[in-house]
Amino acid sequence: MRTQARLKTTVPKAPDTGSRRHEALVMTLACAGSFVVILDATIMSVALPDIRGALGFAPATLPWVINVYTLTFAGFLLLGGRCADVFGRRAMLLAGMTLFTAARVAGGLSVTPEMLLAARALQGVGGALLMPVTLSLLTAAFTDPARRARALGTWSAVGALGAASGPIIGGVLTQWAGWRWVFFVTVPVGLLTLAAARGLPQHGLHGRRPSLDAVGAALATTGLTGVVFALMRAAVAGWTSPQVTGPLAGGLALLGLFLLHQARWATEPLLSPGIFRVRAVSSGNAVMFLLGLGFFASPILLSLYLQDVHGWSPLRAGLGYLPVGIAMFAGAQAAGPLTVRFGPRRATVVCCLVGAAGFAGVAAFLGVHGSYPLTVALSGGVFGFGTAAAFTPITVAATSGVPPEQHGLAAGVLNTVRQTSGAIGLAVISTVSASATAGWAAAHPGRAAPAALAHGHTIAFLISAGCVAAAALLALLTMPRSS
Repeated sequence: MRTQARLKTTVPKAPDTGSRRHEALVMTLACAGSFVVILDATIMSVALPDIRGALGFAPATLPWVINVYTLTFAGFLLLGGRCADVFGRRAMLLAGMTLFTAARVAGGLSVTPEMLLAARALQGVGGALLMPVTLSLLTAAFTDPARRARALGTWSAVGALGAASGPIIGGVLTQWAGWRWVFFVTVPVGLLTLAAARGLPQHGLHGRRPSLDAVGAALATTGLTGVVFALMRAAVAGWTSPQVTGPLAGGLALLGLFLLHQARWATEPLLSPGIFRVRAVSSGNAVMFLLGLGFFASPILLSLYLQDVHGWSPLRAGLGYLPVGIAMFAGAQAAGPLTVRFGPRRATVVCCLVGAAGFAGVAAFLGVHGSYPLTVALSGGVFGFGTAAAFTPITVAATSGVPPEQHGLAAGVLNTVRQTSGAIGLAVISTVSASATAGWAAAHPGRAAPAALAHGHTIAFLISAGCVAAAALLALLTMPRSS
């Protein structure tokens, strides 16, 4: 209640009509940008078999329809966040959405695997320019803590809706209209966003515009790309493969050189070291990293469980994830009021504990004859609600206490941490799950394969529960009492 009282004492006078109109425009643009980027990360998986048949993808190349987007998206996020500060939020929103939409059109018109992969790479770059600016727009427009928390809750809810609806929309379009419409479906959203974005005021920093630090941008982008590439290859080639150790060592070396460049040689650093001296920023990103480790593998794990263990079709598995998606949307909607009432730290702790309980419930009920209502609808709904609700207070903390000229950078850092932690979590949890499956099968010869797969998935969800519980503990120990 003390946190709520503090927030109430800082509430200014109600915004005038012009200010509310501007806030509504910013909210619409930020949510539209977030929706199309997050939707794109989940809508493609169902369409892959049809894409393989239409364009003649080799089995080893087909996963790169997903991977190349993830790779460029993660690699360019930090640069995209800084560009929003240097060139202005309006300019980067227009640039990011233009590139993203044009790449989707090119993807839908592709006639060769090479053309499609190039379009997907450009989509990732466009998404990396677009995603940080959607968050930066909100933190700049909503300065009151309570209104900002509610705005971020809405932004998170729309993102959760995009993530949950991707497999469903992709399945329906692929089955009834063809795989090309998986690309075309968001083009009207992009065009409408571009038209509406011209109503934003020009944004620029007062005085001399800072330089971009091209050397730092090249080191960070190349290093992040190498690390994420290695993590994605680890689940296929194994952690000791040269395809993993080489890019991983090279990426880490480049990131180390990037940090040295930022601290000693850069006159205007891409990543100012001072941003991590803000306790809310450093602790918020650390908690986000642990939450991402446990959460972002869960949609794929549940989909594989329903298909491999229960024999569901991809479309049915996508529809089976719907209760989790609905719970995520509800959790993200509730997150704003929870953050206002309890403060970012307590809201994060409570929401992460709820998420961890849900993951533990999935592990407890999962099995060859596991009940869908208990395993997915109930337990999956619990972890969906808790984890989706946790993103808002973490975001509030991780973007607090930074000057306006670093809003884009703070957003880029947070999105980079979230994306990288998701890649690490997927690689590590998938590897451990596969190892547990193989070990169980070797110890129980003659038993059906679904039983071994169910055992591997159980271990995976127990690891997810531990990561999210660790995020709750870290938030309790490190996050400031209020932001």
